[in-house]
Amino acid sequence: MKQCFFCSQNVKVIDYKDADLLKRFVSSQAKIINPKHTGVCAKHQRQLSQAIKRARIMGFLPFVKK
Repeated sequence: MKQCFFCSQNVKVIDYKDADLLKRFVSSQAKIINPKHTGVCAKHQRQLSQAIKRARIMGFLPFVKK
């Protein structure tokens, strides 16, 4: 199993304003990628999904791709 990206980088809080980081965990259809494929632990997956949803509402990430 992969090491969690956020655990290995010692990230405490996932910032919703960091769109470049969040784009790594979003598919080409703008869907949140399954943690089995990304290797993110459950704690950070919850924070990640919350950050992606906030970024979408604030307009940093799209809801869907055209």
